Amino acid sequence: MTQALDRGALVALLAQPGVRRALAALDRPGGETRLVGGCVRDALLGKPSADIDLATTLLPEAVIAAARAVPELKAVPTGIEHGTITLVTEDGPIEVTTLREDVETDGRHAVVRFGSDFARDAERRDFTVNALSLGADGQLHDTVGGLADLEAGRVRFIGDPATRIREDALRILRFFRFHARFGAGAPDETALSACVAARDALDRLSRERVRSEFLKLLEAQGGLPMVRTLSATGLLQRITGGVAELGRLERAMAASLSPVMRLAALSVGGRNDADRLRDRLRLSNPEQAQLTGYADALADLHGRPAIDAPAARALAAEHGLPLLNETLAILAGEPRPVLEDEARRALQALGGEGGAPRFPLAGADLVAAGVPAGPAIGRGLAAARALWLERGCPTGAEARTELLTRALDSARQSQN
Repeated sequence: MTQALDRGALVALLAQPGVRRALAALDRPGGETRLVGGCVRDALLGKPSADIDLATTLLPEAVIAAARAVPELKAVPTGIEHGTITLVTEDGPIEVTTLREDVETDGRHAVVRFGSDFARDAERRDFTVNALSLGADGQLHDTVGGLADLEAGRVRFIGDPATRIREDALRILRFFRFHARFGAGAPDETALSACVAARDALDRLSRERVRSEFLKLLEAQGGLPMVRTLSATGLLQRITGGVAELGRLERAMAASLSPVMRLAALSVGGRNDADRLRDRLRLSNPEQAQLTGYADALADLHGRPAIDAPAARALAAEHGLPLLNETLAILAGEPRPVLEDEARRALQALGGEGGAPRFPLAGADLVAAGVPAGPAIGRGLAAARALWLERGCPTGAEARTELLTRALDSARQSQN
C-alpha cells in the first residue's frame, strides 16, 4: 500500500515569508542552500512541520554576515561549533547548518568537518525519509531512495544499519519512533535486526535523550505496535526496567492521554515503579508528580472493589477529577474496580460543576473559633477532612457546621 505525496506542498513551503527571506539572503555566488530533512518530508505528507532546517555550503561566518545584511533577519550562533546558526525570522526560527562530513564516530559523538557535497551530507543522516532536500528553485533532491520509501511507508537506515547505529545509538529508538509516525506494516527486518543486535548500546545513552525519544514514540499514532515490538524483542526492558502493561497502554492511547500518562499506564503499578522511572528516564518534577499521582490513584481504586457515588466524589476530591478520570480510563474493562452507574453520573456531574469537591474548612476557621495557631490546627483539619471524605464530600451549611465541630473537638483533644 502506497501513500500519495503532495508535491504541491513544496511550493507552499518555499513561499513561506521567513523561508523565502532566508534563502534569498543566503543566495551567494558559489554557494548553495537547500531545505532539508523533516520539513521537506512533512510537506510531502501534507503535515505541518514544527522545525525548518536549511543546509548550506556557506561557512557559519558567511551565514552570519549574510543575515546581518538583511534587517528582518537576526543571526544567533546557537551551535556554531557544529556549523549551526539560527536565523530568527518573522515566521519563527530557522536553523542553518553548514554541510558536514563525518571523520570519526564513537556511538555518541561524531568528529566532523565542513563539506560542500549535498550527497555526502545526505549519507551521514539516519533514515532515507529524512535525507530529502529541496532547492530554492523548487527542485527536489533524493540521492538515497527516500522518496520511494516515504511513499511506501518504509523506514530504512541509510547504508549499513549497524554503522548508522554505531554513529549514534539513539537511532535505535529513533527507528521505532519514525516507523510509528511514517511506517506502514511491519518494520524493516534488516533495520530491526540491527537494532536488537546493538541493544547494549542503549545502556550507554544519556537518560535524558532516552526519555525524550521514548515519550515521542508513545505520542506517535502508531506507537502501540512499536512498543509491542520493543517488548517482544526485549528492548523495552532496557528502557523502562520493569513489567509492561500493554493493555493499559492501549486504553491510554485510545483515550488520547498525554505521553506521560501513557508511560504511567505502560510501566507504573505502584510508587516503586514511579521512582524507578524517575531515575531511569531523568523525569522532570512535574512528570514524576503525574506518575506518583497515578500510582496513588491506582492503589486507592484497587482497594475498593465497588465504587458508589459518595466514593466517587471522595476519590475525585483526593486525587483530582482529571487524574481520576484518566486512571479510570486506563483501568476500563479490568475486574477491579467496579464503577457503579450512580458513580459515573456523579463524576459527570462534577465535570459540569467545574471539578472535584472542595473541602469547606481552612485553618482560619479554627482560629476564629478560638483554637491557637499550632499543630492542633492541622490535626483538627485532618480529622474533619477524613469525615468529609468518608461521607462523600457533603456540601451545605449543615455539613460545614458538623465538620467544624469535628475539627474543633479533635483540635482541643490534641491540646490536652
